[in-house]
Amino acid sequence: MKDIDLKSRSLLVFNGKGRKDRYTLIPGNLRENMERQFAHVRAVHESDLADGFGLTSVPASLHKKYGPAMKDFGWQYLFPSVTRCVHPIAGYVCRHHLHHSSYSRRLRQAVLATEITKRVTAHTFRHAFATELLRSGSDIRTVQEILGHSDIRTTEIYTHVIGDRRAGTVSPFDRLPSS
Repeated sequence: MKDIDLKSRSLLVFNGKGRKDRYTLIPGNLRENMERQFAHVRAVHESDLADGFGLTSVPASLHKKYGPAMKDFGWQYLFPSVTRCVHPIAGYVCRHHLHHSSYSRRLRQAVLATEITKRVTAHTFRHAFATELLRSGSDIRTVQEILGHSDIRTTEIYTHVIGDRRAGTVSPFDRLPSS
């Protein structure tokens, strides 16, 4: 939870693709849904605390370093697991995040409920996000940073996907009033 800032609409992606940390955008129109999810996470966490638990699942080295601080709300996952478990290394009872297979299963059900015939995975959203940023005229360096690409050539692939090497850039003359 501590990696989410609704005010600045940013999210720290910790150890993302390529094992890199980076900040990305949170759409403003998700604010209400995010606030509802925050309330759900808080309720789950308060229930865990009331039952004498409340630790989150983190690498054993973090648990050793921060100990009881792992009970702070900020360390909880945005999408917590439905059940508690025993940490496989440190042995304490904790709550992990939802397993990626749970998300994949729900995504598959959602796609099947539509008329979408193309293959859709979680990674599809990353590609669509990058493509739309470029198509709408976002600076390629900004897109590179948001995606966490170390090489601009990786980001440039998206300009080929949209078939426009200028990536949606509009000439200033096109913005002048017509006479």
